[in-house]
Amino acid sequence: MPTNLDTVFAALADPTRRSILTMLLEDDMTVTDVAEPFHMSLAAISKHLTVLVEARLITQEKRGRVKWCKLEPDALQTASVWMQSLGQFDPLDLDAFERFLETELEAEKRISPPKDI
Repeated sequence: MPTNLDTVFAALADPTRRSILTMLLEDDMTVTDVAEPFHMSLAAISKHLTVLVEARLITQEKRGRVKWCKLEPDALQTASVWMQSLGQFDPLDLDAFERFLETELEAEKRISPPKDI
């Protein structure tokens, strides 16, 4: 089943999750290593990781007692193809796109009650 664009963009809308994806570009990391640079609880980081797993942007694997996170770069391909098909995003202005997403998320919040996470 292909990744749902709404799920991918919702996952990418959060700066913490984007930072996590950037960190995972370097190499696979343990959950505790992912959490280290952030000033939040391990439980909060785990919630962010769950969102990324649900969007299929990362996978998690348990090796012994340690849970490892791995970037799944192909998961962004559908979103990239969608953005490129719009034409107006060529060349892609990520700052403008982020402002657009923030506007859309604010409008959605006014229409529907917030969800957990």
